[in-house]
Amino acid sequence: MADRIRTLVVDDHHVVRQGLVALLGVMPEIEIVGEASDGLQAVELHRNLQPDITLMDLQLPNLGGVAAITRIRAENPTARFIVLTTFDGDEDIFRALQAGAKAYLLKGMTIDDLLTTIRLVHAGKTSISPAIAEKLAERMGTQDLTARELAVLERIVAGRANKEIASDLAISEATVKTHVNNLLSKLGVSDRTNAATVAIQRGLVHFK
Repeated sequence: MADRIRTLVVDDHHVVRQGLVALLGVMPEIEIVGEASDGLQAVELHRNLQPDITLMDLQLPNLGGVAAITRIRAENPTARFIVLTTFDGDEDIFRALQAGAKAYLLKGMTIDDLLTTIRLVHAGKTSISPAIAEKLAERMGTQDLTARELAVLERIVAGRANKEIASDLAISEATVKTHVNNLLSKLGVSDRTNAATVAIQRGLVHFK
């Protein structure tokens, strides 16, 4: 069957990856051509296998999903990706789609949803659910954080005090306070605890 959709599955969780391979492998229109457990392996396999569709997790060892998509598309701009993830923060969605993903699915989706999305993306279309579109719209209404503000935010989430953050980033404590005030304003919150909560909800920061 020359018209089967050649699919590469990328997920670092063995059970999840094997589950996807097993579910999709019995579908007459799908051919699983390979599976990868980290981003670097995904880049190498994509280069060698040239799949029609790649199912890509975001949180991967060695090279994250967004970075892997970016690297693959630098070599092959027509590569097509469907992100499958547990993360539904607007920043995660934005980064994945900005990198070139054509669809974004949460791992609670049904096999029918997945198959429909694979068909759409294989046909050259983008598949964005209303819920994902709404989160993107919310994201567009917020201000971007600078790289330094994001670094400060990551340390706030980790529970570090201003003095410790200043030491980590080799900046003054007064500068840290300025960044914190800017963060609170941009995130629309009143204190560090709320900033940390919003950062996690939106996917700006992930627990390691």
